[in-house]
Amino acid sequence: MLMMHRIFGDNLFDNENWFETPLDKEMLALERPLYGKHAKHLMKTDVQETDDSFQVDIDLPGFQKEDIQVHLEDGYLQVAANKSVEKEEKNEKGVYLRQERYTGSMARSFYVGETLTPEDIQAKYENGILTLTLPKKQPEQISHKGNIAIEG
Repeated sequence: MLMMHRIFGDNLFDNENWFETPLDKEMLALERPLYGKHAKHLMKTDVQETDDSFQVDIDLPGFQKEDIQVHLEDGYLQVAANKSVEKEEKNEKGVYLRQERYTGSMARSFYVGETLTPEDIQAKYENGILTLTLPKKQPEQISHKGNIAIEG
């Protein structure tokens, strides 16, 4: 019996397909250009609680501030990032033999409650990390929706 340990939905054993050959892995990578089965792990997030707020740090390396949208609606904080795919085979430096940096879209949402407004949330993007600061509020507030400006 193979014991699988789960911590927050991740396998302790990262390889789900034990009998794949290197050729199989290369062929599967061609079908899934956004890092294949590991694309779901790209928007790594840390959440830290303080006495009066929550701080959410999201890794978005290689993205520009203009590529990131943060939106609050019906109690859900939605973070989306989109980097265009450049399929040019050759540039002034030569031909790409391998491209592993992420291109494409990713999104994530968090339920933050219906007491926050977009004005309550502070967003900052610096060195590939989006930092969102969400104050703790009492439930008497009315929910709002709208975009959140990103500093940086």
